[in-house]
Amino acid sequence: MKKWLTVSALAVVFLWANIAAACEHEGACSLSCTLGPHFISPKDGDTVSGEILVKMGIKGMKVHKAGEIIKGTGHHHLIIDGAYIPENTTVPKDATHIHFGGGQTETTIKLKPGKHSLTLQFADGAHQSYGKIMSHTINITVK
Repeated sequence: MKKWLTVSALAVVFLWANIAAACEHEGACSLSCTLGPHFISPKDGDTVSGEILVKMGIKGMKVHKAGEIIKGTGHHHLIIDGAYIPENTTVPKDATHIHFGGGQTETTIKLKPGKHSLTLQFADGAHQSYGKIMSHTINITVK
C-alpha cells in the first residue's frame, strides 16, 4: 500500500512539473493550462474596428522560422474564416492562410465589417500542420 501511494505521489509531481514547464507564458498557470497556440489579442468574442493587432502565443512548443524541421518547434499560420488544417497536411498560402515563416508572433490585419473566425495553426518548418491539437479558433466581430 505504501509503495502504491509513493508511486502515485511521484506521478502527480511528474505531471505537475511537465504541465508547469509547458506553460511558459505570463501569469500563473494551473492544471487546466492548455497546450498549443493561443491568441494574446484579440480575445474570443471581441468587437474590433479598423486595423486589428493580432498577437500569437504558443504553449508546449517553441517558435522557430520555417526551413528547418526541429523537434518541438514550428511557426504560426493565421487562417481567416477557415478551419484548422489536418495533421501532416501542408498549410496553403493564399489570402485566407497567412504564413509567419520568419517566426513572427504578431501582425496587423484589416477585415470587412461583420463576424469572422480567426484560427491559429501551428506547423513545422516545412509548413506541415501539427493538426487540430495545435490549432485554436476564436470569433470576432468587426464594426
